[in-house]
Amino acid sequence: MEIKMIALDLDATLLTSDKTISAANTQILKQLHAAGLKIVICTGRPINVIQDYINQLGLTGVNDYTITFNGSLVINNATRAAIFKHGLTKEDFVPLMQFVQANNDPLNILDFDSIYELTELAPSQYHQIMKADVQFIPTTFADLSDQIEYSKAIMSTDPSRLDQARAAFDSAGKYHVVRSQPNILEFLAPHMNKAVGLKALLTHFGWTFNNLMAFGDAENDLEMLKQAGMGVAMQNGSPEAKAVSNATTTFDNDHDGVAEFLTRYFK
Repeated sequence: MEIKMIALDLDATLLTSDKTISAANTQILKQLHAAGLKIVICTGRPINVIQDYINQLGLTGVNDYTITFNGSLVINNATRAAIFKHGLTKEDFVPLMQFVQANNDPLNILDFDSIYELTELAPSQYHQIMKADVQFIPTTFADLSDQIEYSKAIMSTDPSRLDQARAAFDSAGKYHVVRSQPNILEFLAPHMNKAVGLKALLTHFGWTFNNLMAFGDAENDLEMLKQAGMGVAMQNGSPEAKAVSNATTTFDNDHDGVAEFLTRYFK
């Protein structure tokens, strides 16, 4: 098994708790990138929100890519051309919209460029959690365009309320629902996940999952951790993430867990 690509989740994996990439993580990833390995950030966020991280790691070449929106978009970092894109229509969100209205829950809907804050609903915590310079567009659901494709919807509120909503909402066949952070519940197209985007990117390079090492910690990382030739769960990761992985880091995300594992693995 020859590792040619390293896929990295951001929150609680590559990033510290204060949302930064440590010097040690930066150094080893830049070294491996210079040696010819593909370093791929895999995130639920749009690429413009993580541009500073891309720049910090030097992933700005014409053959550098990012997995965004939890697999729904695979985008070239330099040209912003997509090699894979799959989302939802406005009509697809109607059952979810009916549920959140009936329960006074918040909802943000994202296309592949913008974040829409639905003003007729309860206030969302997503803006505060994002901690990024990105525009939130206030709108009503009725005013959302039905002529474009959307990447996902996000319910962001207190964890206990998200637990209740997930238990009460029948999402079967409508969405792939994942908890990416304690305060964020995501609604993706059915069967959409990070492994789907990674498969498209691996195929683009003529590789397979046997050539992939993936790092993650949470529910939205499970598929890529399971499919990767070397799936690596963070020491601070969930029991579910550790159960589907080949290995677990010695240290957590605040103590260079990624860097220590990579240094030991690649010697």
